[in-house]
Amino acid sequence: MSIRTLIVEDHGLTLAGLRTALSGDPAIEVAGEAADGPSGWEAIVALQPDVAVVDIGLPGFDGIALTQRIRESYPNTRVVIVTMVDLQEQVLAALAAGADAYCLKNSDPARIVEAVKIAQAGGAYFDPQIAHVVLSRFSPSAAKDAAAESPLTQRELEVLRLVADGVGNADIAAQLHIGLGTVKGHVRDILEKLSAADRTQAAVVALRRGYI
Repeated sequence: MSIRTLIVEDHGLTLAGLRTALSGDPAIEVAGEAADGPSGWEAIVALQPDVAVVDIGLPGFDGIALTQRIRESYPNTRVVIVTMVDLQEQVLAALAAGADAYCLKNSDPARIVEAVKIAQAGGAYFDPQIAHVVLSRFSPSAAKDAAAESPLTQRELEVLRLVADGVGNADIAAQLHIGLGTVKGHVRDILEKLSAADRTQAAVVALRRGYI
């Protein structure tokens, strides 16, 4: 079955671009569109889509407030935030509201399509630029408190923190004084333990759970 998707976006050109990108994938059906917070909420209630693609800067009430409403009343509807805003406070607000994915509007359209699919499948996706900003500034003390409950070993947490900082496998091996094959093994185990599809998703999942 197609992924029934609602687009909530107030800029016409951006809306058209999102519609073209999403409807161009045979796995996705654009079930509805809305141009502000109130009409977006009405569409959520009426359509109960699988995924809502939501802009932050909406008239009426913003995308963060809409995300909170969706999460409280329709938890099975996944939320993908698509915005020009890359400020840390906005990204953290989206996380706190319960967004499943966060993409910049200047992202490759294929990345937004991927985010919709990952969100619908129950995963988390953040644009690599956004993930790096958030993860690099996340409180080390808070991460230390949560690390004890993590399924990852101490070494895997060390590897994941470097992954989140955008460090490649070879440089991770050099910094931790371990072999490249060992690093690849740790990354493979991290993805498996966190049920993550890739390195970025693993970092975002760990952030949301407070492991790093």
